[in-house]
Amino acid sequence: MENKKYTSLRDIARELGVSVATVSRALHGSKEISREMRERVQLLAKQMNYRPNPFAMSLRHNAPHTIGVMMPDIVTHFYASILKGIEETAVSNDYFVIITSSNESFEHEKRNLENLANLRVEGIIACLSQETTDYSRFLALKDIGLPLVFFDRVCLTDQFSSVIADGDLSAQVATQHLIDSGSRRIAFIGGANHLDIVKRRKHGYLEALRQNRMAIEPELVECRKIDYDEGKIATEKLLALSNPPDAILAMNDTLAFAAMEVIKSHGLRIPDDVALIGYTDERHANYVEPKLSAISHQTYKMGQYACQLMLDQIHGDTDVHQIVVPTQLHIRESSVKRRTCE
Repeated sequence: MENKKYTSLRDIARELGVSVATVSRALHGSKEISREMRERVQLLAKQMNYRPNPFAMSLRHNAPHTIGVMMPDIVTHFYASILKGIEETAVSNDYFVIITSSNESFEHEKRNLENLANLRVEGIIACLSQETTDYSRFLALKDIGLPLVFFDRVCLTDQFSSVIADGDLSAQVATQHLIDSGSRRIAFIGGANHLDIVKRRKHGYLEALRQNRMAIEPELVECRKIDYDEGKIATEKLLALSNPPDAILAMNDTLAFAAMEVIKSHGLRIPDDVALIGYTDERHANYVEPKLSAISHQTYKMGQYACQLMLDQIHGDTDVHQIVVPTQLHIRESSVKRRTCE
């Protein structure tokens, strides 16, 4: 089946050899256009099956206030909950939200930023893709005066407002819990080292080891990509060590569930052989066996804060604000050993 081509004002104008403005005025019955021309335009519009675009008309006559949002994905509960906080705050302030996803791609992120700017949004709320190491296009948005707020994965915090979780403190608390529960050789699985979120959580993990005078062993730190298959590869490497870990702190639930699968595939018990803690606390953390201990974010509140910072910027606030939202460790079955390691 051939794609149906919709007739535009430009198509009619081209057929008649007149301007688009003339066609538009004729269709609206403007007395500025002769009766003969109005009849010709209206007849041709009928013959060409022209239908006005109500969305375009509404934009011309009642343009909505819009905010662009760019996320790594919109599938996980973590990002969906943040988005809900952003959108509901925006709507309550008479703003409309345009949502885009980078799919963890630098090129997609770049394209989305350009598209949002071309749509004349009043500001952009963004979370970096895993591939992003070049921040020049964000600075370019600042140069044209377009408000920008980051959340979760952030950059250039001296120049842009942002909303993050207490990644360093939460990782330290989680690692301390593993130590207090009998684990003695704790590994960390993270994402790419250039990400601020990875740096913070890894720092908290290492700080807990330092405070407990435990050896810091580079072979126990696997920072690759935040991806299920990469999480499996990282866990396989850890378990293949001559002296494998007896606990793993995974920097998000995608990596934690990947680790859980690999640990079970080796016939090891969770938590007795390998204790496990994840992050972001997806709802299904309660539905796996054993139930996953995890750091829980106040994701909806993070979205609210990010949107409020954006609205404040739109209305003239030029200060840079950094909001840190507290997290909470939910202890379930996967982290407390039923025997104490010597």
